[in-house]
Amino acid sequence: MHDIEPYYRWRDDYIAAEDEKSPFFETQYSELSFDKQIYNYYIHPQWDFFGSQTLYMKVIFADYGLGFAIIEFIGEWNDALYNDIMLLKREILELMMDEGINKFILLGENVLNFHSSDDCYYEEWFQDVEDGWIAGINFREHVISEFKRNNIDYYINFGGALDQINWRHLKPLQFYKIVEEQLTKRLT
Repeated sequence: MHDIEPYYRWRDDYIAAEDEKSPFFETQYSELSFDKQIYNYYIHPQWDFFGSQTLYMKVIFADYGLGFAIIEFIGEWNDALYNDIMLLKREILELMMDEGINKFILLGENVLNFHSSDDCYYEEWFQDVEDGWIAGINFREHVISEFKRNNIDYYINFGGALDQINWRHLKPLQFYKIVEEQLTKRLT
């Protein structure tokens, strides 16, 4: 797992550590030592810690004018033991929403498992975004099944055409427009 880096090709467009509105503004990263781990596995030092013991993240793009953020995750999303959604919402998402972000694109290719608790924080997040939305892109099938089994897909849009987006070959704004178009089709 230590060689899985957060997506870096958009660093010419956005770096969270250089964004004054970002919860990760002025974060310093080690380039030489692996200082983060999930269970007994070291992960790349560029991932950001937000309080979870098993889930790390990276805000790889944010646009405050359009009100969207693209967030990549790695690890195990565990609400049952560690209440990861509460930590994520309180420590990161609320700060971003205070800055005008109300559309969230969550990249879940590196989320290995999901363990549910209740859906209260998902419901709260969904209500907080008001005219916005939350989209889960490229989560693993068994992870999506677990989200659905616990009715969290009511709050986060998963699957279908969203998982067919080859987002790594797009610029952030192109990616956002495709996701927005797909969600608009679902709502109409």
